[in-house]
Amino acid sequence: MNLAVPPVVLFEDVARSHSGPPVVHALRACSVRVSAGEYVAIVGPSGSGKSTFLNIVGLLDRPTAGRYELDGLDVGSLKESTRTSLRGRAIGFVFQEFHLLPYRTAVENVAIGQLYLGVTRSDRLEAAEFALAQVGLAHRRDALPTTLSGGERQRVAIARALIARPRLLLCDEPTGNLDTENAARILALLDALNQEGMTILMITHDLAVAAGAQRVLRLKDGSLDPS
Repeated sequence: MNLAVPPVVLFEDVARSHSGPPVVHALRACSVRVSAGEYVAIVGPSGSGKSTFLNIVGLLDRPTAGRYELDGLDVGSLKESTRTSLRGRAIGFVFQEFHLLPYRTAVENVAIGQLYLGVTRSDRLEAAEFALAQVGLAHRRDALPTTLSGGERQRVAIARALIARPRLLLCDEPTGNLDTENAARILALLDALNQEGMTILMITHDLAVAAGAQRVLRLKDGSLDPS
């Protein structure tokens, strides 16, 4: 590992707590380094701190202690507007729920991923078509979500996350609503994206899903297992 190159994600004693009484430690102080091109799974039972961890990485929440650097940039003191802009450019999100607009076509749903980045409509649609081709759905560009299978809808959601060519892809239980066959297809797609150089952080409760990652982080009761 080249330590001269800043990691995509660097946590130094990052923690998040909620004032009480009693005080709730959603995430206890943890230090994590995720280098460019890594594929890391975060596992743990419900309430272990997985979502809090991912929300901090995704700039949706701020830590109450510690230091977080994204691509070498200390994001702790950034204004919320700057964090929102950075999140839109650098981070893609894939959720268990697909969050597709039912009255918009696949290509329109993907194009929404650049709606607030100052990109023209024609350029958004061009980028959306490219992203759909990346996930093998170029032939379904004009399909409505109601006509797509669960696996296809998740691939559209992944394409939407990829449209801005983010540095980091955050996946929250991306196979949770899929049958075994479609889940396998999504995991194969994530693996292919990682092979192309995409940095991936994925939350899952399924150890079989986590086994496909290069590294597994375990959370329990808000604490990160150092192993």
